[in-house]
Amino acid sequence: MTITRRQVLRTATTAVPTIAAAASLGTTTRAAPSNRIAVGLIGCGKMANDYHLPQLLRQPDVQLVAVCEVDRARREHAVRKVENAYSKGKRTFQGCQQTFDFRELIGRQDIDAVCIATPDHWHATPLIEACKAGKDVYCEKPLTLTIAEAQRCVQAARKFQRIVQTGSQQRSNVFGKFRQAVEIIRSGRLGAIHRVTVGVGAPSVTCDLPAEPLEAGLAWDMWLGQAPSRPYHSILSPRGVHNHFPAWRNYREYSGGGHTDMGAHHYDIAQWALDMDRSGPVQIIPPADPEATTGVRYLYANGTEIQHGGPSGCVFHGEHGTLRIDRGILQSDPPELVGEPLGQDDVHLPVSPGHHRNWLDCIRSRKSPVADVEYGARTVTVIHLGNLAYAQQRTLDWNPATWRFPDAADNHLLDRPRRDPWQLPQL
Repeated sequence: MTITRRQVLRTATTAVPTIAAAASLGTTTRAAPSNRIAVGLIGCGKMANDYHLPQLLRQPDVQLVAVCEVDRARREHAVRKVENAYSKGKRTFQGCQQTFDFRELIGRQDIDAVCIATPDHWHATPLIEACKAGKDVYCEKPLTLTIAEAQRCVQAARKFQRIVQTGSQQRSNVFGKFRQAVEIIRSGRLGAIHRVTVGVGAPSVTCDLPAEPLEAGLAWDMWLGQAPSRPYHSILSPRGVHNHFPAWRNYREYSGGGHTDMGAHHYDIAQWALDMDRSGPVQIIPPADPEATTGVRYLYANGTEIQHGGPSGCVFHGEHGTLRIDRGILQSDPPELVGEPLGQDDVHLPVSPGHHRNWLDCIRSRKSPVADVEYGARTVTVIHLGNLAYAQQRTLDWNPATWRFPDAADNHLLDRPRRDPWQLPQL
């Protein structure tokens, strides 16, 4: 490694028992044990089962050593997947620890990095605390539940010099030719971009689900975390291992709805293409119809406008034509805008080796990953601003340089009340 494991690790603030250090794990058929990145997984639902676990288990220089999940059945299922995978690989393995409390996992000094795949309202706190404990982080999108969380995540990564990758996998071209589309736009093929549409779902609504009986094996109060106390309902946390994305995304207490869900992917491409990864809009205008769930408009200082609505994905309207990019779609009018290869002097962005691989490589090199924490924070802030405009039914002015509303009376909108003890972590 470019730096030693001791340099990667920082002393954790919570004293908890540890298991075998990474230097004692594994066999010589993969990377040397002393050169492996010890990873802990926080959240063991569908996204972890179908995506993160398979990806991490196939990496030759990773050792998954612990998992955290509030549902016992999901937690034990993840442990079995890890142990079975390493057993088949004939690797000496001293077990995968499990817990329902992320603080125990983060407190372990033998863990180098964590992968967070929890519901949205449980992204920011583990991310920030992991940075404080000296861990590098991969965190699913949308990065946060509030704007204040987004800024705090960036501050934590920078202060503690952590590598933080956001789950904006389209930057790694996992689902199509998103990088190529951004290169075309930033090379000027469309001329100046005056308008972009982003076709994604609606904002979330207040949770009104009735109570259901709570069975043993789920740490329900931990699942709720900062959110208001309420009775259990299986729509929010289906029991056991399930093969669908739970609908907690529909409810404001836990997520920003379809707007933040796929919006975290497609607004991210819009921000990337407009070279706004470290900035954002200056004014957010809601639709005239108070019942509308699309139509919010974002005005940028250079005159470009992004509008929520339209075909799935992003449609860029420029001086010389239009370009649409979505999963499996890259097309333009006129066709030659995307049909003609880019020249040597055009914009060529770095090619990602894969989203997890890019994160792991950056843990070693200490270089910024393709979906750096600030990019994810800026993208989710755009969407949160839109959701706030829908909810407030008025135009909001925004200063992306300060992460604040120019009208100080609006700054209470940056965050929301939190249930103790889950206040926003301090740095």
